[in-house]
Amino acid sequence: MKKYEKKKKPSKKGAPLWMITYSDMITLILVFFVMLFSMSQIDAQKFQTIAESFRDRSIFEFYPSSVPFENPGSADETIDFSDEADKDEDYPTPGEREENLNALLTEVSKFIEESGLTEVVVATRTERGVVVVLPEQVLFDTGEAEIIDSATDFLDRVAELLKNIPNIVKVEGHTDNRPIHTVQYPSNWELSTARASSVIRYFIDQHQLDPERFIATGYADTRPIVPNDGPDNWQKNRRVEIVIMDPSYEGDLDAESNE
Repeated sequence: MKKYEKKKKPSKKGAPLWMITYSDMITLILVFFVMLFSMSQIDAQKFQTIAESFRDRSIFEFYPSSVPFENPGSADETIDFSDEADKDEDYPTPGEREENLNALLTEVSKFIEESGLTEVVVATRTERGVVVVLPEQVLFDTGEAEIIDSATDFLDRVAELLKNIPNIVKVEGHTDNRPIHTVQYPSNWELSTARASSVIRYFIDQHQLDPERFIATGYADTRPIVPNDGPDNWQKNRRVEIVIMDPSYEGDLDAESNE
């Protein structure tokens, strides 16, 4: 019998089918990167400016940014970022601040002596700044937070001195440990805070000092300077402290003043 050979299927001409999918994918990727590039065209002028700035290492001598302003102005109108330019003429240096605080302490101490208050009013220099301790009888009637007339001369002098320095001023009210129960002051917390606020209001209302400079704090009887064991010590603990803060002090503003 005649044998028949199995005919081979003719091979298809051209690229295999998978190449079509692959070429489509490559085309899409190419289009994607073309789109990205078209949306991020580099400004040749700005790029050149950046390159020159880094090359000359003078970027901060001319512009606060490496890219020039739309209207940069003349070459003479440059921003000086040197140490001398950084100094604010209206804000004292650390040395000047220390000198101002010491001068303030001298002035306050002098006025205390002239007023015959050396036995009751104390001014000291601590790490927090200049601390002026005013006992209750100098500022208020017992159990009240309204400043008495005889206290205004002293507060006026302190206010005039405060006008010459930008320091933060913290006014602290303190009481003894005997409870108070009135309609206006249910406890020593309200009384101590009200007294601190009264002093600050006087500085603001009578001398137009900046309210943002002041902090009012009432400590009630939690920070006595002597034991609350009798009339003499009760009187010493009832006080207001005016703290002209040292700007270099890094502690908590509410830290205890009698450390």
